[in-house]
Amino acid sequence: MAPVFSHGDLRLYLLNLLDEGPRHGYDIMQALSDRTGGTYTPSAGTVYPRLAKLEEEGLVTKSIDGRKTIYEITAAGRAEVAARAGDLEGIEANLADSVRLIADEVRGSVREAMRSLRADLAAASDEQRTGATPTATPADDDPRVHSREQLHRADAVVNEFRARVRSDLRTHVARGGDLVASLVDDLAVELDRLGRDITRSLRG
Repeated sequence: MAPVFSHGDLRLYLLNLLDEGPRHGYDIMQALSDRTGGTYTPSAGTVYPRLAKLEEEGLVTKSIDGRKTIYEITAAGRAEVAARAGDLEGIEANLADSVRLIADEVRGSVREAMRSLRADLAAASDEQRTGATPTATPADDDPRVHSREQLHRADAVVNEFRARVRSDLRTHVARGGDLVASLVDDLAVELDRLGRDITRSLRG
C-alpha cells in the first residue's frame, strides 16, 4: 500500500489538526490513526520532531500542563493552513481513499473466507453422501465413524472461519477503521445463503 502521507503532507496535516484546537502529543498521534482508518499509526519519533520543527518555524507553540506538553497553533500557522486549503483538500481525499481501501480489503477477506468455507463444507457433504474418503482404511468403513470425523472437521472449519473474521474485524475497528454497514450486511447475506446451501446439500 502506498504511504498515506506524501512528502511534506504530514507537516501540513499536523498544522491542520492544531488549527482545530490545542492538543498534546498522544492526542495528535491518536487523531492521525483515527482519521486514516488505522492505516497510519505514527510513532512518537515521527511526530515530535516535526512538532519541534514547526515550533522553530514559529508556526506552533508549546506549554506544559502537568505531565503533558500541549501544542497550539500560532497566527502564522493558521495563515499557512488557510493559504494551503487546496493542498489540505487533496490530503483529505487521499485519507478517504485509504479508509475505503482498507474496508474493501476486509470485505475481500470475508468473502474469500466464506468461499473457502463453502468449498470445505461442500466437500465434506459430498464425502458424507458417497461414504468415500481417499485415505479410508478398514477401520473407517463404518459410515457413522466417518460422519463423526467429518462433523469434527466441519466444526473446526467453522470455528477457524469465525476466529479469523472476528479477529480481522476487531483489529480493523481497534485501529480506527470504519466498519461500514454494507460490509456487515454482505456478511449476513452470504452466511445465510451458505447456510441454506448446506441445508439443501444435507437433505440431498
